[in-house]
Amino acid sequence: MLGMCRGRRKFVAASLALIFIPALTWLYLSSANFTVKPLPLSPLDPQSSVLIGAAAEHQALELRLREVEEHNHALRREISLPPRVPTHSSHHSNGRQGNQLHTHSTEEGTGDSEAKKGVASGNSSDCVPQPVVNKCETIHIAIVCAGYNASRDVVTLVKSVLFHRRNPLHFHFITDSIARKILADLFHTWMVPAVHVNFYDADELKSEVSWIPNKHYSGIYGLMKLVLTKTLPSDLQKVIVLDTDITFATDIAELWVVFHKFKGQQVLGLVENQSDWYLGNLWKNHRPWPALGRGFNTGVILLLLDRLRKLKWEQMWRLTAERELMSMLSTSLADQDIFNAVIKQNPFLVHQLPCFWNVQLSDHTRSEKCYKDVSDLKVIHWNSPKKLRVKNKHVEFFRNLYLTFLEYDGNLLRRELFGCPSETDHNSENLQKTLSELDEDDPCYEFRRERFTVHRTHVYFLHYEYEQTLDNTDVTLVAQLSMDRLQMLEAICKHWEGPISLALYLSDAEAQQFLRYAQGSEVLMSRSNVGYHIVYKEGQFYPVNLLRNVAMGQVNTPYMFLSDIDFLPMYGLYEYLRKSVVQLDMANTKKALVVPAFETLRYRLSFPKSKAELLSQLDMGTLFTFRYHVWTKGHAPTDFAKWRTATTPYRVQWEADFEPYVMVRRESPEYDRRFVGFGWNKVAHIMELDAQEYEFVVLPNAYMIHMPHAPSFDITKFRSNKQYRACLKTLKEEFQQNMSRRYGFAALKYMTVDNNS
Repeated sequence: MLGMCRGRRKFVAASLALIFIPALTWLYLSSANFTVKPLPLSPLDPQSSVLIGAAAEHQALELRLREVEEHNHALRREISLPPRVPTHSSHHSNGRQGNQLHTHSTEEGTGDSEAKKGVASGNSSDCVPQPVVNKCETIHIAIVCAGYNASRDVVTLVKSVLFHRRNPLHFHFITDSIARKILADLFHTWMVPAVHVNFYDADELKSEVSWIPNKHYSGIYGLMKLVLTKTLPSDLQKVIVLDTDITFATDIAELWVVFHKFKGQQVLGLVENQSDWYLGNLWKNHRPWPALGRGFNTGVILLLLDRLRKLKWEQMWRLTAERELMSMLSTSLADQDIFNAVIKQNPFLVHQLPCFWNVQLSDHTRSEKCYKDVSDLKVIHWNSPKKLRVKNKHVEFFRNLYLTFLEYDGNLLRRELFGCPSETDHNSENLQKTLSELDEDDPCYEFRRERFTVHRTHVYFLHYEYEQTLDNTDVTLVAQLSMDRLQMLEAICKHWEGPISLALYLSDAEAQQFLRYAQGSEVLMSRSNVGYHIVYKEGQFYPVNLLRNVAMGQVNTPYMFLSDIDFLPMYGLYEYLRKSVVQLDMANTKKALVVPAFETLRYRLSFPKSKAELLSQLDMGTLFTFRYHVWTKGHAPTDFAKWRTATTPYRVQWEADFEPYVMVRRESPEYDRRFVGFGWNKVAHIMELDAQEYEFVVLPNAYMIHMPHAPSFDITKFRSNKQYRACLKTLKEEFQQNMSRRYGFAALKYMTVDNNS
């Protein structure tokens, strides 16, 4: 009990001290603001000497307290303002270095040894100003990318960089012709502000490195980082070089700022290799290239290009490679072996980065030592041939980070960088001007806007191979689909052995589901002549004609068969159409070959193998002419009665609302984008062909069958929404007027088309 009382007394005393001491100090300091006239005291008076001593102590204490307050005030002021550090000029910076807005300070230190001392963690208590990146300074990134798979993988890397970035970016892609086509289309349609892209032809660089035997799975492209000083613009001073299997978990500006830490002749920023590969003890007779200690991993490199050129980097690495190849015979890890051999001879070249800038998830990784000590991981590197399937007890954690960006909606990365001047993008300017001219109060505003929406597009999402035929009669089947029609792909591939061009309307997450579906299908994986082109979802309508145009734009054959995903072509139609090209002299005439369309209401159908079998099923009621009970006018001009007995092709005339499925030359007109969702999307295209004087010729021994499926969302809206139908009617009338203006007197017949169709 006594102890408790004493404890309470101590607590009360401490509380009073905390309250009164600051108050007395404040009163004491405040007294300096009042002028009090002192009483005259005799120097001989003993009381005066005591008071003089007290006054001296008072004055000294007051001065000391003022010094402390001023020092604290100065510290607060210094902390509240970002430090101003002169930044080095950068290629294509557009004078942005003058802007004094800055990002947060970045990590400290240069290596794992410093990280263990608490310097590299980014939480240093030092008050020394750290280098920063100017808010509007352009960060340059170089990536070697070749082929279909690498072009798909690099998108995830780009997403992770864009997600965190607060600076303008300039990507330098060293690509083959395939990757250039894919990435150029992707960035053109992505339209990300403050992002510039340049491409460099990897094929022109092959001779620079082709003399080096390389066992690594990256092939000749795995050696091209060695020649970046020669490849990239001569006025580009520094660049971050990344492998395609990298994922960023932080702002890349934090890595860019490390260039300020380079000293002396340091020209390469690298993370130590996180496996025992270069120690030579992984297996018996394992003989790696020479390296400094564990060596360095080249998945992430900081290159000071201007200094490397002055050091004659080209000559340096070539001499080293030639010398080592005399005994090693080939590289095992591509450019990484040669970089390490150079560093072994010239250790002063390297600036060692903390391990968290390249956490390596290889088969024999020891990266756990890094992320056990460093919680703020910044870069994940999937440097195993197994990629996400690599064996690692923490792989789930890293895989989830990767999947976050893999399935992230890329449209959300179209963020403006406010406060930074940017180069004028004429495409973006014209688009904004067009959209601003639309009347937002127009009941059909959303329809009109969709016509001008730029959809992010990734062509050739999977591997594609096509060899051109010598007779110039080849035909590509063209179709479009969404996620709910994937089940039709295998059946179409079984019915059509020729090239296929498909546009798929998917979200980022759905694109990955499709990838897994395709890779798990023996039928789809056995076909390399099918081009899958992803058009990413945006807006409320299904852009059916845009999708058709995208698929048509990737056709490599002289002719194309314009179909829909719900139709199965007859067996042998591919070869039949090729023969018809010659028979009907398609090369020298403007013809649209009509393939008669039928339908079944049965999900399980014994598909007719001949015209005779089809006619039998037609008579039995198993098959019907397409849409005969809903939309007779759409295919009536085909003249099915005549087709039943026809043995030779016959010509038919265009009629209102005619919408057959046709084979035409690759140069035929595109579909009109104003028609979205359901209604008039094919009708308008057939009208355009007629206006351009195409002849419609029905093939007597060709047919296709529509398979049953649940109604689409767009047809449901058409049937239930009065405004939807009203807008479609308005768009039809405007299209007919446009036709009249473009084709003059010949198009007058289109003005009389029944608009109630």
